[in-house]
Amino acid sequence: MTPPQGRALRILMTADAVGGVWIYASTLARALCRKGFEVVLVTLGPEPRGDQLDAVTGISGLTLEITDLALEWIDPEGLDSERAADRLASIERRVQPDVVHLNSYREAMYEWRSPVVVVAHSCVRSWWHACRDEEPTEPRWLEYMAHVHAGLAAADRWVAPTGAFRDTISRLYRPGSRGLAIWNGIVPYPSRARKQPFILAAGRQWDEAKNLSVLGDIAPGVPWPIHTIGATSVGSDNASAAALPHSEGLRELSHDALLETMQRASILASPAVYEPFGLAVLEAAAAGCALVLSDIDSFRELWDEAALFVDARDKAEWQAALASLTRNEALREELQHRAARRARRYSLRETVSAYIELYEDISSGGRTIKRKPHPNSAEARL
Repeated sequence: MTPPQGRALRILMTADAVGGVWIYASTLARALCRKGFEVVLVTLGPEPRGDQLDAVTGISGLTLEITDLALEWIDPEGLDSERAADRLASIERRVQPDVVHLNSYREAMYEWRSPVVVVAHSCVRSWWHACRDEEPTEPRWLEYMAHVHAGLAAADRWVAPTGAFRDTISRLYRPGSRGLAIWNGIVPYPSRARKQPFILAAGRQWDEAKNLSVLGDIAPGVPWPIHTIGATSVGSDNASAAALPHSEGLRELSHDALLETMQRASILASPAVYEPFGLAVLEAAAAGCALVLSDIDSFRELWDEAALFVDARDKAEWQAALASLTRNEALREELQHRAARRARRYSLRETVSAYIELYEDISSGGRTIKRKPHPNSAEARL
C-alpha cells in the first residue's frame, strides 16, 4: 500500500509497559509525531502506570489504545493469539496504517494488510542461552520459539537494537532476510547536578539476566552504597523497589525521577549477563555516570573504550573494580567524560531518521530493497 503523495505516514505500533520497550516505543512515537507522522500506539500486557501514560498524553498525532492482550513471553503457548489477531485486525481496519511496527514477534504472523516491521528487543531463547547456557526444552517454550521463527519470516523487515543482537537472532532463528541494526537513541542532556558518592544499578530485580544479585553480594566490600532501582516482580507497578541485600533501596520512582537520580549518581553498574541494548546504561551515560559493565558483546559494541568491563559472574572482580573506582577520582571523572561523549553518538534524531527511512521504503513498495547503513546503525560503525 502506497500512501497518497504528500500525506504524512500513519504508523500502527505495539508496545508493552513491562520493561524498556515502553521507553523506546513512547519516545519514538512522540518523536515521529513531532515530525508530522500519525502514530497509534497499542499496548499489550499489563496496563501502563500513570507516569507511563503521562509520557504519551497530549501529543498531537499520537493516539493510545490500551488492550489486555497477553504478551507472547507470558503466553508462550499462544492461548490468547486468536483473540489478539481479531482485536489487532479490527484496529488495523479502523486505523488504516501505512506501516505496522511490532515490538514483538508472534503478532507478525497475523494477516496484516499493511507492510510489517518487527523489532527484536529480546527473546526467551537467547535469554536462556545467556542466563542458563542451554536450550529451553519445555513444550511451551518450543511453541514460543516456533512463533518467533514464524513472525520473523512473515515480517517485511526486521530490526535489532545492536549488531550483536541482530547476529544472535540470525544465528538462532535463521530468518530469510538480514535484519537491520538501528541503535536506540535519546535526546542528549547535560548533567547539571553535583555528583554524589553512590553507585546506581537499574534493572528488573526479578530477571536473572540483570544479574543484580552480584551487586548485593559484594556491596559490603564496596565503600559507597549501591542503590538498586527496578521492579521486583513481573507486572509490578513500581518503577523502583526494595533493595537487594546489603544495598540501599530507593522510594518508588517514575522514569523522570530515575533520570534525576542518574544525574546525581557517580557510577552506573550493570552486571547483566544478557542485554540486547541497555537503554538505562545509555541514559546514565548521558547523565555523566562512569560506567562499569559486564563484558558482553552488546556492551562492547556500544561502549568499548568508554567504560570499565568486568566478567559478569566474577564477584571478586566486580568488588575490586567498584571499590577501586570509588577511590580513584581521576579515573572516575575520565570515565564520566568518556561515557557522556559516547552517549552523544546515540541520538534520538538519528534513530528517528533511520526508522523514517525504513517506513518510507516499505510503504512505497520497497519491501525487499537493500539499504545502505544509516549513520546511527551498527553497520555504519562496525
